[in-house]
Amino acid sequence: MRDWRTVVIVLVMPVILLLLFGFAISMEVNDVRVVMAVDAHSDSSRRLAAAIDANPCFIFSGLVNEQQIEPLMRGGRADVALVGRNGRWQIIADASNPVIARSAAAYVSSVVTETASPQTLEVTVHTLYNPSLRSAYNFVPGILGMIFILVCAIMTSVSIVSEKESGTMDMLLVSPARPGLIILGKLIPYFILSCVLLALMLAISYIVLGLPFSAESLGSIILSLIYIVLSLSIGLLVSTLVATQLSALIVSAMLFMIPVIMLSGMIFPIDNMPQPLQWISTIVPARWYIEAMRRVMIQQLPLAAVWRELAMLGAMTLVLLSLAITKFRSRQ
Repeated sequence: MRDWRTVVIVLVMPVILLLLFGFAISMEVNDVRVVMAVDAHSDSSRRLAAAIDANPCFIFSGLVNEQQIEPLMRGGRADVALVGRNGRWQIIADASNPVIARSAAAYVSSVVTETASPQTLEVTVHTLYNPSLRSAYNFVPGILGMIFILVCAIMTSVSIVSEKESGTMDMLLVSPARPGLIILGKLIPYFILSCVLLALMLAISYIVLGLPFSAESLGSIILSLIYIVLSLSIGLLVSTLVATQLSALIVSAMLFMIPVIMLSGMIFPIDNMPQPLQWISTIVPARWYIEAMRRVMIQQLPLAAVWRELAMLGAMTLVLLSLAITKFRSRQ
């Protein structure tokens, strides 16, 4: 309670991150600048031009000569070009940003298929769980997995190591208090702070970002509490292995923050990784937490549907907490 500045930072920074990923950072592609080049203007090309112009995802920049396409893309004035020759359409995309190019080409291709080519069979597409394809649905579980590692593991390890540096930990260890009581005294404040943060983050996720809420969503609280205890155990373990605050910060950041971002599925799909990295990702606790939270928060599944992830988190918690307590006692 005396370190109120840190408490404010710990509570405010995750809120900013969540809102940033929920609103500002988006994987959707909008305002794609499209130009069209045709050898002969026809009813089909007019319908296609009108469909692109009416689509809110596109900015139709008009008809150009085929020789103008590359200069327009080099100058940043066009993202996608549609070239029509003898009734056939070719899509040319600026792939200097592969993510935008892939999505933009897919958008334009769907419009061409629906508009320029008559369809004898009507195809209806339904997107389950996230009909508006909002990026926030994907980012919220990942942000929660990263934030609790940040607050619980890094803050706990740095706090305990700072007391070792100042000598107050030695005074505690020679006091009548038992080591188990000292451990609880160090972990409970961060557990309470993490519970407050969890309530705040879930409220923002469901109320502000509009994630679906149902009775099954309450399972996210149980998953998060287990993950918080797991993260606290990691912080306690790190504090027994290093001697300085800088070392605790570096070890926590390098060994836990980077794997959370790179190997947890938060941003990059695990199935697209090489097989060795997929094996390594199984020991990253955030992978199981994020995967379970997506199924509980987004797909609205009960906890029974994520029993494997729940079992992995529980087993990791028991192992890490036991190891941390053992190492703490041996250090004493």
